[in-house]
Amino acid sequence: MTISDFINRAARILFFTGKGGVGKTSLACATGIALAAGGKKVLLVSTDPASNLDEVLDTKLSGRPTPVPGAGGLFALNIDPESAAAAYRERVVGPYRGVLPDAAVASMEEQLSGACTVEIAAFDEFAKLLGDGHATAEFDHVLFDTAPTGHTIRLLSLPAAWTGFIATNTTGTSCLGPLAGLEAQKELYAASLRSLSDEETTTLVLVSRPESSALAEAERTRNELAGIGMRRQVLVVNGFFTAHDNADSAAAALEARGLQALASMPAGLSALPRVEVPLCAVPPMGVHGLSGLLSHEVVVTPAAFAAAPREWPGLGDLIEDIAKQGPGVVMTMGKGGVGKTTIAAAIAVSLAERGRSVHLSTTDPAAHVLKTVNGVIPGLRISRIDPKSETAAYTAEVLHQTGSALDTQGMALLEEDLRSPCTEEIAVFRAFAEIVASRDSEFVVLDTAPTGHTLLLLDAAEAYHREVSRTNSDVPEAVKRLLPLLRDAAHTRILLVALPEATPVHEAARLQTDLHRAGINTYAWVINQSFSLSSHSDPLLVARGTQEEPFLMEVQTTLAERVALVPWQPAAPVGREALLDLAGRAAKDPTLEEVASQ
Repeated sequence: MTISDFINRAARILFFTGKGGVGKTSLACATGIALAAGGKKVLLVSTDPASNLDEVLDTKLSGRPTPVPGAGGLFALNIDPESAAAAYRERVVGPYRGVLPDAAVASMEEQLSGACTVEIAAFDEFAKLLGDGHATAEFDHVLFDTAPTGHTIRLLSLPAAWTGFIATNTTGTSCLGPLAGLEAQKELYAASLRSLSDEETTTLVLVSRPESSALAEAERTRNELAGIGMRRQVLVVNGFFTAHDNADSAAAALEARGLQALASMPAGLSALPRVEVPLCAVPPMGVHGLSGLLSHEVVVTPAAFAAAPREWPGLGDLIEDIAKQGPGVVMTMGKGGVGKTTIAAAIAVSLAERGRSVHLSTTDPAAHVLKTVNGVIPGLRISRIDPKSETAAYTAEVLHQTGSALDTQGMALLEEDLRSPCTEEIAVFRAFAEIVASRDSEFVVLDTAPTGHTLLLLDAAEAYHREVSRTNSDVPEAVKRLLPLLRDAAHTRILLVALPEATPVHEAARLQTDLHRAGINTYAWVINQSFSLSSHSDPLLVARGTQEEPFLMEVQTTLAERVALVPWQPAAPVGREALLDLAGRAAKDPTLEEVASQ
């Protein structure tokens, strides 16, 4: 399928989803601009809790459709979970102010201040745009730029989850209190589900890089979302690279890696219509830059900045500092696709090679730590927080703790309540708290989900207390200790991982501000996949390297006390040897044997 075919045949509703960092936002914006240029009126919606739509479009957005200057016919908005939750609370509580006693109103507000309310409020906004025809009637197309895969699968499965919960609930209550409010939304949720599965109306756009891990995740998403009825799907392979200088071995390796990944992609993906978008010399920003993304023309501009300085600390220097400080928690955070999993795995393997006891885990619903390590490493154990198993364990525990004190009706009420989609959020949060509070003799390296999902997880501490109190469960000791441990710089070391580009750096900067507000300090920044550290002759790679300079300087001079710069790797850093090689790129560039013997 050509890019022109993709634009001309676009369904009314397009969902752009995929692994973090594959270019969903850029492609959604470029598609919206192209459709608007063809005379269509288009609404672009971000469902990502850490949306960067404002920066990419260079337009200040809100929760209402905002016209995008320079792209006549294109409007955009962000679904802000916190704002949606505040509006939802007021919609529910407002009618009772001055009617019920102040204490009763305060109790209602308390019940509606948890993570469940944030999720259902944001979901309501999403469902309104998807299932209420009047809400978007003025637009020819509605494009959804979604959060990275795991969060998106959860979002798109909620219409069925909440519809089923409302249909089978017989007690009239939920984790959000009386079901009357949700019952009123029942038809909206059902309409959303119909819209998702209507092949005449909706297309799922699976965005991937020409990389095996991204394509594998696209296949998982294809299969899971087809299971809820989203069967009209298109694969867009973004950032396909063709070498312009055959003498550049790194360029040849990058092209070969892409071709190999496409040749070995899963059969389910191979059967889909496919669009290939070439790698840009400079990440597209603003309407002008985005307009050229789908042109199939690769324009390499002259270098605008001097080459980055070569004397940068490497990941090995940072790991050496962490090892000297002793056991504790190391958390990698940042935008999806910046390499958090790879950096976390490299740190864990390197610490284990030093003879330390290490636990590598992840909170990311689309976890890839096992594939990244790809083998057994002495001293290293690997786990992941699996939402399904954690929910089952949490449900069994609550029923065991409280069941003996309940009559038949009370038990039925509790069982129904625990079937709510919100129970998963509580269970995952509890597992996260338990990993952070792991025993003091061990290094715990925690690969977190992309920014927005991680912030919602961290914000859930007080909400969790309220939820377990409502179900009469005891608050686990790990949950009581969570925030103090995260705030203890001697125990928890936060690493912000970013690429040397505008959006990843600025999203990490916003995350750092949010963490500081919560009393959590950043230990270091890791700038990953830098082209400026290597010598290239291919003009496109040279251009990619030179454009990094202002972002590297911004991190070093204004954002970070410690910085480690990690070069782009011609081969995917998978397995012990490759991860040790990545971890050993210190300032003095020690050999692999030297790193392993430390």
